[in-house]
Amino acid sequence: MEPISLRTPLALLLISLSAIAAAWWWLATPISLARAPIDPNAKLQCVSYAPFRGDQTPLVQTTQIAAEQIAEDMAQLAKISDCVRTYSIENGLDQVPALAAKVGLKVIQGIWLGSNRQKNLAQISTAVGLTREYPGVITSVVVGNEVLLRGEMTASDLAAHIRSVKSQITIPVTYADVWEFWLRHREVYDAVDFVTIHILPYWEDFPIRARHAASHVDAIRKRMAVAFPGKEILIGETGWPSAGRMREGALPSRANQAKVVSEILALAKRENFRVNLIEAYDQPWKRQLEGTVGGYWGLIDAGKRAVKYPPNEAISNYPFWKLQMGAGMGLSILVFGAAWLTLRRRPWTPRPAAWVAVGLSATAAGILLGVAVDKMLYESYGIGGWLKWGGLLTAGIVSPILSANALMSGRSLPTFLELLGPRELRTRSVLTFLLGTVLMATTLIGAETALGFVFDPRYKDFPYAALTMAVLPFGTLMLLNRPQEGARPIAEAVFAGVLAAAALYTGFNEGKDNWQSLWTCAVFVLLAVTLWRARAVQTPK
Repeated sequence: MEPISLRTPLALLLISLSAIAAAWWWLATPISLARAPIDPNAKLQCVSYAPFRGDQTPLVQTTQIAAEQIAEDMAQLAKISDCVRTYSIENGLDQVPALAAKVGLKVIQGIWLGSNRQKNLAQISTAVGLTREYPGVITSVVVGNEVLLRGEMTASDLAAHIRSVKSQITIPVTYADVWEFWLRHREVYDAVDFVTIHILPYWEDFPIRARHAASHVDAIRKRMAVAFPGKEILIGETGWPSAGRMREGALPSRANQAKVVSEILALAKRENFRVNLIEAYDQPWKRQLEGTVGGYWGLIDAGKRAVKYPPNEAISNYPFWKLQMGAGMGLSILVFGAAWLTLRRRPWTPRPAAWVAVGLSATAAGILLGVAVDKMLYESYGIGGWLKWGGLLTAGIVSPILSANALMSGRSLPTFLELLGPRELRTRSVLTFLLGTVLMATTLIGAETALGFVFDPRYKDFPYAALTMAVLPFGTLMLLNRPQEGARPIAEAVFAGVLAAAALYTGFNEGKDNWQSLWTCAVFVLLAVTLWRARAVQTPK
Protein backbone atom coordinates (compact mmCIF):
# COMPACT_ATOMS: atom_id res chain seq x y z
CA MET A 1 0.00 0.00 0.00
CA GLU A 2 2.78 2.47 0.81
CA PRO A 3 4.43 2.51 -2.68
CA ILE A 4 1.03 3.05 -4.33
CA SER A 5 0.10 5.92 -1.98
CA LEU A 6 3.35 7.72 -2.77
CA ARG A 7 3.90 6.94 -6.45
CA THR A 8 0.43 7.85 -7.65
CA PRO A 9 0.29 11.40 -6.25
CA LEU A 10 3.93 12.03 -7.15
CA ALA A 11 3.36 10.99 -10.77
CA LEU A 12 0.20 13.10 -10.96
CA LEU A 13 1.99 16.08 -9.42
CA LEU A 14 4.76 15.89 -12.02
CA ILE A 15 2.16 15.67 -14.78
CA SER A 16 0.34 18.66 -13.27
CA LEU A 17 3.47 20.80 -13.09
CA SER A 18 4.42 19.88 -16.66
CA ALA A 19 0.94 20.78 -17.91
CA ILE A 20 1.07 24.15 -16.13
CA ALA A 21 4.48 24.94 -17.61
CA ALA A 22 3.37 23.93 -21.11
CA ALA A 23 0.15 25.95 -20.88
CA TRP A 24 1.95 29.11 -19.79
CA TRP A 25 4.64 28.71 -22.42
CA TRP A 26 1.84 28.61 -25.00
CA LEU A 27 -0.18 31.47 -23.48
CA ALA A 28 2.85 33.76 -23.35
CA THR A 29 4.04 33.13 -26.91
CA PRO A 30 4.75 36.62 -28.33
CA ILE A 31 3.49 37.79 -31.70
CA SER A 32 5.68 39.21 -34.45
CA LEU A 33 4.59 42.23 -36.47
CA ALA A 34 5.92 43.68 -39.70
CA ARG A 35 5.45 47.17 -38.27
CA ALA A 36 5.60 48.27 -34.63
CA PRO A 37 2.32 49.86 -33.45
CA ILE A 38 4.23 52.85 -32.10
CA ASP A 39 7.48 53.84 -33.76
CA PRO A 40 9.20 57.15 -32.86
CA ASN A 41 10.76 57.13 -36.32
CA ALA A 42 7.34 56.97 -38.00
CA LYS A 43 4.98 59.05 -35.91
CA LEU A 44 1.24 58.50 -35.80
CA GLN A 45 -0.82 60.86 -37.96
CA CYS A 46 -3.19 61.69 -35.11
CA VAL A 47 -4.55 60.21 -31.90
CA SER A 48 -7.63 60.97 -29.79
CA TYR A 49 -6.77 62.67 -26.52
CA ALA A 50 -8.57 62.88 -23.19
CA PRO A 51 -6.57 64.03 -20.13
CA PHE A 52 -8.36 62.16 -17.35
CA ARG A 53 -6.32 60.04 -14.94
CA GLY A 54 -7.21 57.85 -11.99
CA ASP A 55 -10.52 59.00 -10.49
CA GLN A 56 -10.78 62.05 -12.74
CA THR A 57 -13.91 61.97 -14.88
CA PRO A 58 -15.81 64.34 -17.17
CA LEU A 59 -19.01 62.85 -15.74
CA VAL A 60 -18.43 65.21 -12.79
CA GLN A 61 -18.98 68.71 -14.16
CA THR A 62 -16.60 70.35 -11.69
CA THR A 63 -13.62 68.29 -12.91
CA GLN A 64 -10.90 70.66 -14.09
CA ILE A 65 -7.59 69.27 -15.36
CA ALA A 66 -4.52 71.34 -14.50
CA ALA A 67 -2.38 72.76 -17.29
CA GLU A 68 0.69 71.00 -15.87
CA GLN A 69 -0.95 67.59 -16.29
CA ILE A 70 -1.98 68.28 -19.88
CA ALA A 71 1.48 69.66 -20.64
CA GLU A 72 3.04 66.36 -19.47
CA ASP A 73 0.77 64.46 -21.83
CA MET A 74 1.47 66.77 -24.76
CA ALA A 75 5.22 66.37 -24.28
CA GLN A 76 4.87 62.58 -24.29
CA LEU A 77 2.49 62.47 -27.25
CA ALA A 78 4.71 64.75 -29.33
CA LYS A 79 7.27 61.92 -29.37
CA ILE A 80 4.89 59.46 -31.04
CA SER A 81 2.30 61.55 -32.91
CA ASP A 82 2.02 64.64 -35.11
CA CYS A 83 -1.48 65.54 -33.96
CA VAL A 84 -4.11 65.11 -31.24
CA ARG A 85 -7.87 65.13 -31.61
CA THR A 86 -9.98 66.56 -28.79
CA TYR A 87 -13.73 66.26 -28.30
CA SER A 88 -14.61 69.23 -26.12
CA ILE A 89 -13.36 72.46 -24.59
CA GLU A 90 -14.62 71.61 -21.09
CA ASN A 91 -12.76 70.26 -18.04
CA GLY A 92 -9.60 72.14 -19.00
CA LEU A 93 -9.43 70.89 -22.59
CA ASP A 94 -9.51 74.49 -23.84
CA GLN A 95 -5.84 74.59 -22.75
CA VAL A 96 -4.79 71.92 -25.26
CA PRO A 97 -4.06 74.18 -28.29
CA ALA A 98 -1.70 76.45 -26.35
CA LEU A 99 0.14 73.53 -24.75
CA ALA A 100 0.24 71.54 -27.99
CA ALA A 101 1.81 74.52 -29.76
CA LYS A 102 4.74 74.46 -27.34
CA VAL A 103 5.74 70.93 -28.35
CA GLY A 104 4.91 71.15 -32.06
CA LEU A 105 1.63 69.19 -32.07
CA LYS A 106 -1.28 70.00 -34.36
CA VAL A 107 -4.84 69.81 -33.02
CA ILE A 108 -8.13 68.63 -34.49
CA GLN A 109 -10.40 70.67 -32.26
CA GLY A 110 -13.64 69.10 -31.13
CA ILE A 111 -16.90 70.85 -30.23
CA TRP A 112 -19.18 68.71 -28.07
CA LEU A 113 -22.82 69.09 -29.02
CA GLY A 114 -25.80 67.72 -27.11
CA SER A 115 -29.41 68.48 -26.32
CA ASN A 116 -28.59 71.65 -24.30
CA ARG A 117 -28.79 74.55 -26.74
CA GLN A 118 -27.14 77.13 -24.48
CA LYS A 119 -24.24 74.81 -23.75
CA ASN A 120 -23.83 74.11 -27.47
CA LEU A 121 -23.55 77.83 -28.23
CA ALA A 122 -20.99 78.30 -25.45
CA GLN A 123 -18.89 75.41 -26.80
CA ILE A 124 -19.00 76.86 -30.31
CA SER A 125 -18.06 80.35 -29.13
CA THR A 126 -15.02 79.11 -27.20
CA ALA A 127 -13.85 76.82 -29.98
CA VAL A 128 -14.15 79.57 -32.59
CA GLY A 129 -12.08 81.83 -30.37
CA LEU A 130 -9.38 79.14 -30.04
CA THR A 131 -9.14 78.66 -33.80
CA ARG A 132 -8.56 82.38 -34.25
CA GLU A 133 -6.01 82.48 -31.43
CA TYR A 134 -4.05 79.43 -32.67
CA PRO A 135 -4.42 79.43 -36.47
CA GLY A 136 -1.24 77.44 -37.08
CA VAL A 137 -2.05 74.80 -34.46
CA ILE A 138 -5.72 73.93 -34.94
CA THR A 139 -5.96 72.38 -38.40
CA SER A 140 -9.69 71.58 -38.46
CA VAL A 141 -12.79 71.64 -36.28
CA VAL A 142 -15.15 68.74 -35.57
CA VAL A 143 -18.61 70.16 -34.90
CA GLY A 144 -20.31 67.44 -32.86
CA ASN A 145 -19.28 63.89 -32.09
CA GLU A 146 -21.83 61.09 -32.58
CA VAL A 147 -24.70 63.41 -31.63
CA LEU A 148 -26.88 61.72 -34.24
CA LEU A 149 -25.97 58.28 -32.89
CA ARG A 150 -27.03 59.41 -29.41
CA GLY A 151 -30.26 60.91 -30.79
CA GLU A 152 -29.63 64.28 -29.12
CA MET A 153 -30.02 66.42 -32.24
CA THR A 154 -31.72 66.29 -35.62
CA ALA A 155 -29.67 66.26 -38.80
CA SER A 156 -31.07 69.64 -39.87
CA ASP A 157 -30.12 71.29 -36.55
CA LEU A 158 -26.65 69.73 -36.77
CA ALA A 159 -26.16 71.03 -40.31
CA ALA A 160 -27.19 74.50 -39.13
CA HIS A 161 -24.56 74.43 -36.38
CA ILE A 162 -21.92 73.27 -38.85
CA ARG A 163 -22.72 76.11 -41.25
CA SER A 164 -22.67 78.59 -38.38
CA VAL A 165 -19.16 77.52 -37.41
CA LYS A 166 -17.99 77.57 -41.05
CA SER A 167 -19.12 81.15 -41.40
CA GLN A 168 -16.90 82.21 -38.49
CA ILE A 169 -13.60 80.44 -39.26
CA THR A 170 -11.36 79.78 -42.25
CA ILE A 171 -10.13 76.24 -41.52
CA PRO A 172 -11.95 73.05 -42.63
CA VAL A 173 -15.03 71.96 -40.65
CA THR A 174 -16.40 68.44 -40.30
CA TYR A 175 -18.74 66.26 -38.24
CA ALA A 176 -17.80 62.88 -36.75
CA ASP A 177 -20.04 59.84 -36.37
CA VAL A 178 -20.24 56.09 -36.88
CA TRP A 179 -20.05 55.39 -40.59
CA GLU A 180 -23.60 53.98 -40.75
CA PHE A 181 -25.08 57.27 -39.49
CA TRP A 182 -23.50 59.17 -42.35
CA LEU A 183 -25.39 56.91 -44.73
CA ARG A 184 -28.63 57.52 -42.81
CA HIS A 185 -28.21 61.33 -42.75
CA ARG A 186 -26.73 62.27 -46.10
CA GLU A 187 -27.84 65.90 -45.78
CA VAL A 188 -24.98 66.51 -43.34
CA TYR A 189 -22.53 65.77 -46.18
CA ASP A 190 -23.40 69.02 -47.95
CA ALA A 191 -22.56 71.09 -44.87
CA VAL A 192 -19.05 69.76 -44.14
CA ASP A 193 -15.69 70.29 -45.82
CA PHE A 194 -14.67 66.66 -45.33
CA VAL A 195 -16.32 63.54 -43.93
CA THR A 196 -15.11 62.07 -40.61
CA ILE A 197 -16.22 58.51 -39.97
CA HIS A 198 -15.75 56.18 -37.02
CA ILE A 199 -14.98 52.54 -37.80
CA LEU A 200 -14.66 50.38 -34.70
CA PRO A 201 -14.66 46.73 -35.80
CA TYR A 202 -15.11 45.51 -32.22
CA TRP A 203 -18.32 47.55 -31.77
CA GLU A 204 -19.95 46.70 -35.10
CA ASP A 205 -23.46 45.22 -34.90
CA PHE A 206 -21.82 42.06 -36.21
CA PRO A 207 -18.42 42.18 -34.45
CA ILE A 208 -15.33 41.68 -36.60
CA ARG A 209 -12.49 39.39 -35.53
CA ALA A 210 -9.14 41.06 -34.94
CA ARG A 211 -7.53 39.35 -37.91
CA HIS A 212 -10.14 40.87 -40.24
CA ALA A 213 -10.30 44.32 -38.62
CA ALA A 214 -7.92 46.13 -40.99
CA SER A 215 -9.58 44.76 -44.12
CA HIS A 216 -12.97 45.73 -42.66
CA VAL A 217 -11.75 49.30 -42.11
CA ASP A 218 -10.50 49.46 -45.68
CA ALA A 219 -13.75 48.07 -47.11
CA ILE A 220 -15.88 50.58 -45.20
CA ARG A 221 -13.61 53.47 -46.17
CA LYS A 222 -13.91 52.58 -49.84
CA ARG A 223 -17.66 52.17 -49.53
CA MET A 224 -17.94 55.63 -47.99
CA ALA A 225 -15.74 57.13 -50.69
CA VAL A 226 -18.21 55.85 -53.30
CA ALA A 227 -21.21 57.11 -51.30
CA PHE A 228 -19.68 60.55 -50.71
CA PRO A 229 -17.47 61.42 -53.72
CA GLY A 230 -15.60 64.65 -54.02
CA LYS A 231 -14.70 65.07 -50.34
CA GLU A 232 -11.92 63.55 -48.26
CA ILE A 233 -12.82 60.67 -45.95
CA LEU A 234 -11.02 60.94 -42.61
CA ILE A 235 -11.18 57.92 -40.34
CA GLY A 236 -11.77 59.85 -37.13
CA GLU A 237 -11.77 56.84 -34.80
CA THR A 238 -10.46 53.34 -35.20
CA GLY A 239 -8.55 50.94 -33.00
CA TRP A 240 -8.97 47.91 -30.76
CA PRO A 241 -9.31 47.37 -26.99
CA SER A 242 -6.55 45.61 -25.05
CA ALA A 243 -8.82 44.20 -22.31
CA GLY A 244 -12.47 43.35 -21.73
CA ARG A 245 -15.12 40.86 -22.75
CA MET A 246 -15.48 39.13 -26.10
CA ARG A 247 -18.24 40.09 -28.52
CA GLU A 248 -18.88 37.04 -30.68
CA GLY A 249 -15.43 36.38 -32.20
CA ALA A 250 -13.95 39.81 -31.37
CA LEU A 251 -11.43 39.31 -28.55
CA PRO A 252 -9.85 42.28 -26.73
CA SER A 253 -6.23 41.59 -25.84
CA ARG A 254 -2.81 43.21 -25.85
CA ALA A 255 -1.66 41.16 -28.81
CA ASN A 256 -4.82 41.82 -30.82
CA GLN A 257 -4.67 45.55 -30.14
CA ALA A 258 -1.06 45.70 -31.33
CA LYS A 259 -1.88 43.62 -34.39
CA VAL A 260 -4.94 45.64 -35.41
CA VAL A 261 -3.27 49.02 -34.91
CA SER A 262 -0.16 47.89 -36.79
CA GLU A 263 -2.15 46.59 -39.76
CA ILE A 264 -4.39 49.67 -39.97
CA LEU A 265 -1.37 52.00 -39.92
CA ALA A 266 0.33 49.96 -42.63
CA LEU A 267 -2.86 50.07 -44.69
CA ALA A 268 -3.18 53.85 -44.27
CA LYS A 269 0.40 54.33 -45.44
CA ARG A 270 -0.09 52.04 -48.41
CA GLU A 271 -3.46 53.46 -49.47
CA ASN A 272 -2.56 57.07 -48.55
CA PHE A 273 -5.50 58.00 -46.32
CA ARG A 274 -5.66 59.84 -43.00
CA VAL A 275 -6.45 57.98 -39.81
CA ASN A 276 -6.89 59.03 -36.20
CA LEU A 277 -6.46 56.27 -33.63
CA ILE A 278 -8.59 55.98 -30.53
CA GLU A 279 -6.99 56.63 -28.22
CA ALA A 280 -3.84 58.05 -26.65
CA TYR A 281 -4.34 57.00 -23.02
CA ASP A 282 -6.51 54.38 -21.36
CA GLN A 283 -9.48 56.11 -19.74
CA PRO A 284 -10.61 54.43 -16.49
CA TRP A 285 -13.72 56.62 -16.20
CA LYS A 286 -15.22 55.10 -19.33
CA ARG A 287 -15.60 51.80 -17.50
CA GLN A 288 -18.51 53.32 -15.61
CA LEU A 289 -20.37 53.63 -18.92
CA GLU A 290 -18.92 50.85 -21.08
CA GLY A 291 -17.58 48.23 -18.71
CA THR A 292 -13.99 46.99 -18.68
CA VAL A 293 -13.56 47.25 -22.43
CA GLY A 294 -14.32 50.98 -22.41
CA GLY A 295 -11.27 51.77 -20.33
CA TYR A 296 -8.63 50.01 -22.43
CA TRP A 297 -8.53 51.52 -25.92
CA GLY A 298 -5.40 53.52 -25.21
CA LEU A 299 -1.95 53.05 -26.65
CA ILE A 300 -0.51 54.27 -23.34
CA ASP A 301 -1.24 52.86 -19.89
CA ALA A 302 -3.41 55.13 -17.73
CA GLY A 303 -1.53 54.66 -14.46
CA LYS A 304 2.14 54.39 -15.37
CA ARG A 305 1.74 56.57 -18.50
CA ALA A 306 3.98 54.06 -20.28
CA VAL A 307 3.64 53.08 -23.94
CA LYS A 308 2.10 49.62 -24.10
CA TYR A 309 4.17 48.49 -27.05
CA PRO A 310 7.71 49.90 -26.98
CA PRO A 311 9.62 49.32 -30.21
CA ASN A 312 11.83 46.22 -30.43
CA GLU A 313 10.07 44.51 -27.50
CA ALA A 314 8.13 41.26 -27.79
CA ILE A 315 4.36 41.67 -27.57
CA SER A 316 2.67 39.11 -25.35
CA ASN A 317 -0.70 38.95 -23.65
CA TYR A 318 1.10 37.88 -20.48
CA PRO A 319 4.43 39.71 -20.14
CA PHE A 320 4.80 38.45 -16.55
CA TRP A 321 4.10 34.85 -17.46
CA LYS A 322 7.03 33.38 -15.55
CA LEU A 323 5.72 34.81 -12.30
CA GLN A 324 2.21 33.61 -13.15
CA MET A 325 3.49 30.15 -14.03
CA GLY A 326 5.48 29.93 -10.79
CA ALA A 327 2.45 30.95 -8.72
CA GLY A 328 0.34 28.34 -10.49
CA MET A 329 2.88 25.62 -9.80
CA GLY A 330 2.97 26.68 -6.17
CA LEU A 331 -0.81 26.38 -5.92
CA SER A 332 -0.74 22.94 -7.51
CA ILE A 333 1.84 21.76 -5.00
CA LEU A 334 -0.28 23.21 -2.20
CA VAL A 335 -3.36 21.28 -3.38
CA PHE A 336 -1.46 18.00 -3.55
CA GLY A 337 0.10 18.79 -0.18
CA ALA A 338 -3.34 19.28 1.39
CA ALA A 339 -4.44 15.87 0.10
CA TRP A 340 -1.25 14.16 1.30
CA LEU A 341 -1.42 15.74 4.77
CA THR A 342 -5.03 14.60 5.09
CA LEU A 343 -3.95 11.02 4.44
CA ARG A 344 -1.13 11.35 6.95
CA ARG A 345 -3.69 12.13 9.63
CA ARG A 346 -6.13 9.45 8.46
CA PRO A 347 -4.10 6.58 6.95
CA TRP A 348 -6.06 4.63 4.35
CA THR A 349 -5.90 3.95 0.63
CA PRO A 350 -8.29 6.17 -1.33
CA ARG A 351 -9.62 5.25 -4.73
CA PRO A 352 -7.29 6.18 -7.61
CA ALA A 353 -10.12 8.37 -8.91
CA ALA A 354 -9.73 10.57 -5.84
CA TRP A 355 -6.11 11.33 -6.72
CA VAL A 356 -7.10 11.94 -10.35
CA ALA A 357 -9.71 14.42 -9.13
CA VAL A 358 -7.10 16.17 -6.99
CA GLY A 359 -4.78 16.28 -10.00
CA LEU A 360 -7.46 17.79 -12.25
CA SER A 361 -8.34 20.47 -9.72
CA ALA A 362 -4.68 21.27 -9.01
CA THR A 363 -3.78 21.49 -12.70
CA ALA A 364 -6.77 23.63 -13.63
CA ALA A 365 -6.13 25.96 -10.71
CA GLY A 366 -2.43 26.13 -11.51
CA ILE A 367 -3.01 27.05 -15.15
CA LEU A 368 -5.84 29.50 -14.52
CA LEU A 369 -4.51 31.28 -11.43
CA GLY A 370 -2.41 33.74 -13.43
CA VAL A 371 -5.25 34.34 -15.89
CA ALA A 372 -7.72 34.91 -13.05
CA VAL A 373 -5.42 37.37 -11.27
CA ASP A 374 -4.82 39.21 -14.53
CA LYS A 375 -8.56 39.44 -15.18
CA MET A 376 -9.26 40.60 -11.62
CA LEU A 377 -6.70 43.40 -11.91
CA TYR A 378 -8.12 44.62 -15.22
CA GLU A 379 -11.82 43.99 -14.66
CA SER A 380 -12.38 45.08 -11.05
CA TYR A 381 -13.92 48.55 -10.94
CA GLY A 382 -15.12 50.26 -7.77
CA ILE A 383 -15.40 48.73 -4.33
CA GLY A 384 -18.18 46.39 -5.44
CA GLY A 385 -16.15 45.09 -8.38
CA TRP A 386 -13.05 44.46 -6.28
CA LEU A 387 -15.09 42.66 -3.62
CA LYS A 388 -16.89 40.47 -6.17
CA TRP A 389 -13.95 39.45 -8.34
CA GLY A 390 -11.58 39.34 -5.37
CA GLY A 391 -14.04 37.07 -3.56
CA LEU A 392 -14.38 34.78 -6.58
CA LEU A 393 -10.61 34.56 -6.98
CA THR A 394 -10.25 33.73 -3.29
CA ALA A 395 -12.86 31.00 -3.71
CA GLY A 396 -10.95 29.70 -6.72
CA ILE A 397 -7.74 29.42 -4.68
CA VAL A 398 -9.31 27.92 -1.55
CA SER A 399 -11.78 25.56 -3.23
CA PRO A 400 -9.26 23.02 -4.63
CA ILE A 401 -7.38 22.94 -1.31
CA LEU A 402 -10.47 22.32 0.83
CA SER A 403 -11.94 19.91 -1.73
CA ALA A 404 -8.71 17.90 -1.77
CA ASN A 405 -8.98 17.57 2.00
CA ALA A 406 -12.62 16.48 1.73
CA LEU A 407 -11.86 13.96 -1.03
CA MET A 408 -9.14 12.29 0.99
CA SER A 409 -11.15 12.26 4.21
CA GLY A 410 -14.25 10.80 2.57
CA ARG A 411 -16.47 13.81 3.32
CA SER A 412 -19.13 15.01 0.90
CA LEU A 413 -19.86 18.53 -0.26
CA PRO A 414 -21.90 20.25 2.46
CA THR A 415 -25.36 21.65 1.80
CA PHE A 416 -26.49 25.16 2.62
CA LEU A 417 -28.63 23.69 5.41
CA GLU A 418 -25.44 22.64 7.18
CA LEU A 419 -24.41 26.29 7.30
CA LEU A 420 -27.66 28.23 7.67
CA GLY A 421 -30.28 25.65 8.66
CA PRO A 422 -31.64 24.74 12.08
CA ARG A 423 -29.04 24.40 14.81
CA GLU A 424 -29.36 20.60 14.94
CA LEU A 425 -28.46 20.36 11.25
CA ARG A 426 -25.43 22.67 11.27
CA THR A 427 -22.00 21.16 10.89
CA ARG A 428 -19.54 21.29 13.74
CA SER A 429 -16.52 20.70 11.51
CA VAL A 430 -14.50 23.84 10.83
CA LEU A 431 -13.21 22.50 7.49
CA THR A 432 -16.71 21.51 6.40
CA PHE A 433 -18.02 24.94 7.38
CA LEU A 434 -15.24 26.63 5.38
CA LEU A 435 -15.90 24.42 2.34
CA GLY A 436 -19.61 25.19 2.52
CA THR A 437 -18.94 28.92 2.86
CA VAL A 438 -16.75 28.88 -0.25
CA LEU A 439 -19.44 26.94 -2.13
CA MET A 440 -22.11 29.43 -1.07
CA ALA A 441 -20.00 32.44 -2.05
CA THR A 442 -19.23 30.88 -5.44
CA THR A 443 -22.91 30.10 -6.00
CA LEU A 444 -24.05 33.62 -5.12
CA ILE A 445 -21.44 35.31 -7.32
CA GLY A 446 -22.11 32.83 -10.11
CA ALA A 447 -25.87 33.36 -9.97
CA GLU A 448 -25.53 37.16 -9.88
CA THR A 449 -23.16 37.05 -12.84
CA ALA A 450 -25.37 34.63 -14.77
CA LEU A 451 -28.45 36.82 -14.30
CA GLY A 452 -26.40 39.82 -15.43
CA PHE A 453 -25.75 38.08 -18.75
CA VAL A 454 -29.50 37.58 -19.14
CA PHE A 455 -30.77 41.07 -18.28
CA ASP A 456 -27.84 43.44 -19.01
CA PRO A 457 -25.09 41.57 -20.87
CA ARG A 458 -23.49 44.21 -23.14
CA TYR A 459 -20.65 45.27 -20.84
CA LYS A 460 -20.40 42.23 -18.52
CA ASP A 461 -17.10 40.34 -18.29
CA PHE A 462 -16.91 36.56 -18.40
CA PRO A 463 -15.26 35.20 -15.21
CA TYR A 464 -14.34 31.86 -16.78
CA ALA A 465 -10.93 31.50 -15.12
CA ALA A 466 -11.71 32.08 -11.43
CA LEU A 467 -15.12 30.41 -11.75
CA THR A 468 -13.54 27.26 -13.18
CA MET A 469 -10.97 27.17 -10.40
CA ALA A 470 -13.76 27.25 -7.83
CA VAL A 471 -16.39 25.03 -9.45
CA LEU A 472 -14.32 22.14 -10.84
CA PRO A 473 -13.23 20.87 -7.38
CA PHE A 474 -16.85 21.04 -6.17
CA GLY A 475 -17.97 19.03 -9.18
CA THR A 476 -15.39 16.28 -8.68
CA LEU A 477 -16.14 16.11 -4.96
CA MET A 478 -19.87 15.77 -5.60
CA LEU A 479 -19.18 13.08 -8.20
CA LEU A 480 -16.97 10.93 -5.97
CA ASN A 481 -18.23 11.60 -2.43
CA ARG A 482 -21.94 12.21 -3.01
CA PRO A 483 -24.39 11.12 -0.28
CA GLN A 484 -26.56 8.27 -1.55
CA GLU A 485 -29.59 9.13 0.56
CA GLY A 486 -31.48 12.25 1.59
CA ALA A 487 -33.76 14.87 0.12
CA ARG A 488 -32.74 17.44 -2.49
CA PRO A 489 -32.38 20.82 -0.72
CA ILE A 490 -34.69 23.52 -2.08
CA ALA A 491 -32.05 26.29 -2.14
CA GLU A 492 -29.59 24.25 -4.20
CA ALA A 493 -32.37 23.22 -6.58
CA VAL A 494 -33.43 26.84 -7.16
CA PHE A 495 -29.87 28.01 -7.79
CA ALA A 496 -29.31 25.05 -10.12
CA GLY A 497 -32.35 26.01 -12.16
CA VAL A 498 -31.31 29.67 -12.38
CA LEU A 499 -27.76 28.80 -13.46
CA ALA A 500 -28.85 26.24 -16.04
CA ALA A 501 -31.47 28.52 -17.59
CA ALA A 502 -29.09 31.50 -17.68
CA ALA A 503 -26.36 29.36 -19.26
CA LEU A 504 -28.65 28.21 -22.06
CA TYR A 505 -29.85 31.76 -22.77
CA THR A 506 -26.37 33.29 -22.59
CA GLY A 507 -24.81 30.67 -24.83
CA PHE A 508 -27.48 31.28 -27.46
CA ASN A 509 -27.42 35.08 -27.09
CA GLU A 510 -23.63 35.47 -27.27
CA GLY A 511 -23.19 33.09 -30.19
CA LYS A 512 -21.01 30.12 -31.02
CA ASP A 513 -17.91 32.21 -31.78
CA ASN A 514 -17.58 33.63 -28.26
CA TRP A 515 -15.41 31.06 -26.49
CA GLN A 516 -15.37 33.14 -23.28
CA SER A 517 -19.16 32.87 -23.16
CA LEU A 518 -19.25 29.16 -24.01
CA TRP A 519 -16.61 28.39 -21.39
CA THR A 520 -18.42 30.41 -18.72
CA CYS A 521 -21.76 28.80 -19.60
CA ALA A 522 -20.20 25.33 -19.36
CA VAL A 523 -19.00 26.15 -15.84
CA PHE A 524 -22.46 27.49 -14.95
CA VAL A 525 -23.90 24.14 -16.07
CA LEU A 526 -21.29 22.22 -14.04
CA LEU A 527 -22.16 24.25 -10.97
CA ALA A 528 -25.88 23.70 -11.63
CA VAL A 529 -25.40 19.93 -11.88
CA THR A 530 -23.29 19.95 -8.71
CA LEU A 531 -26.00 21.79 -6.79
CA TRP A 532 -28.78 19.65 -8.25
CA ARG A 533 -27.07 16.46 -7.09
CA ALA A 534 -26.79 17.72 -3.52
CA ARG A 535 -28.54 15.68 -0.85
CA ALA A 536 -29.31 16.62 2.73
CA VAL A 537 -28.34 13.61 4.81
CA GLN A 538 -30.48 14.79 7.70
CA THR A 539 -33.89 16.46 7.50
CA PRO A 540 -35.87 18.25 10.21
CA LYS A 541 -38.46 16.18 12.04
